[in-house]
Amino acid sequence: MIHRLPRTPETLWLRLLGRGTVQQQAIDELESLLEESLLRASVLELLSNLRTSLESNQDTDPEDRELVMRLSPLYLQRLQEATQTGIEQGIQQGLEQGLEQGLEQGRQQGIRQERQRAIESLLRLRFGAMDEALSLRIPELTAMNPEEAMALIWRVSREELLSQLPVTDPDLQHGS
Repeated sequence: MIHRLPRTPETLWLRLLGRGTVQQQAIDELESLLEESLLRASVLELLSNLRTSLESNQDTDPEDRELVMRLSPLYLQRLQEATQTGIEQGIQQGLEQGLEQGLEQGRQQGIRQERQRAIESLLRLRFGAMDEALSLRIPELTAMNPEEAMALIWRVSREELLSQLPVTDPDLQHGS
């Protein structure tokens, strides 16, 4: 009775289960469907299950073996499409995560730079000219809690500030 079914998308799955010319025509129709087609994706999913079932059966007749052979390229194509989709999704997620991390790092760096400028301005305001000894203390002041750094700058003399904040980078200590 399958050979009497009309050649429509609704009967494609049944016609694929037919034999001979009916099955060959149905496979040709399946191959010609657009790769994005929902019908194609659904039928290929069902066919991959059928293919697995037929391959595991030791008593497969020649027609079933031919069906498996004919469906194998479609199954492999579906597998490649799924793999490619997974790769693209992984890349997209990686890009999104990288962008988020990059934005956060940029934000943190911007905050640090703004703190450094603010501390430098405070030091100039409090002590006049900015010299190397004061400049070398800016990273240490920037690392402090902003309120504590401001209080320290306003509370102590220049000499006390220099003695309380030793230069932490050994390469820079020669000039202090």
